[in-house]
Amino acid sequence: MDDMRQRFTLYGIGFAMGIVIVFFFLGGKRASCNWMPNDRILNIIERKQLRYGDQIEQNLKEAEADSLDIRAILKDGDIDFSKSQVKNEPCRLYWIEGQGKQSSLLISVELCDSIATVSSLKRLPAQ
Repeated sequence: MDDMRQRFTLYGIGFAMGIVIVFFFLGGKRASCNWMPNDRILNIIERKQLRYGDQIEQNLKEAEADSLDIRAILKDGDIDFSKSQVKNEPCRLYWIEGQGKQSSLLISVELCDSIATVSSLKRLPAQ
């Protein structure tokens, strides 16, 4: 019985030291795990330099939206992979649906090597 207690004690000490080390190395970083394809693509877009296409200003007026709505959709939106053109070269095209302040919006994002361009935006009909 003493042998078993000693093993659990040593295991517990090692486990606690491992947790402390992990928190020490990863604590100050924005480390995250994005396992789902939707989350991975949104994370990639977030890290790129964001540009707006020529017609976005007009689209924003028509949809009664603003750039904060676009940012919110790029953070929490849902990518429609069936509409998206993920194998385009040199830039992939993604259609992302999300909730703006006043309505649901659909945006298209061209994802290139170092730049992500929001190329269009439209308001979706109320459901």
